[in-house]
Amino acid sequence: MSQQPVAFLTRKETFSACHRLHSKHLSDAENREIYGKCNNPNGHGHNYTVEVTVRGPIDVRTGMVMNITDLKFAMDGVIFKQLDHKNLDKDVEFFQNTPSTTENLSVFIWDNVRQALKRPELLYEVKIYETDKNSVTYRGPYLQNGQYMLNKRSAKTSCTNISSDSD
Repeated sequence: MSQQPVAFLTRKETFSACHRLHSKHLSDAENREIYGKCNNPNGHGHNYTVEVTVRGPIDVRTGMVMNITDLKFAMDGVIFKQLDHKNLDKDVEFFQNTPSTTENLSVFIWDNVRQALKRPELLYEVKIYETDKNSVTYRGPYLQNGQYMLNKRSAKTSCTNISSDSD
């Protein structure tokens, strides 16, 4: 019996949003020290690029891992309806008590896209480009010995991944 080839299918979208890097778990002085100019009380914005990748066997009948229209629909419901042209800290409930870092944004997108997919087990990766130089990749939790474990997140950043002006 032969196995079907496995492929990775990725869709890319862009959106704009603003935020202030600030943690309620830190003092104002600690926030200023850690987040620097990105702790500006008035916030700052980004034009984010998000890539969502699914992984699975290529269906013999359709020739697809997943219908790209289904992936587009799932992403639209999260990215454009919940995040685009929003103040992440004020308009998105998830960030009321969670710092709106790109790392946490990738978790938010993962969780919500996964809920919207007909076959959530195919979700492989969410990659967010905060700037041309900074990106975060999140591959979500996985089962090991019947328990959910976190994959190692890989963040390709320069310095602390907190500013569009960082080198």
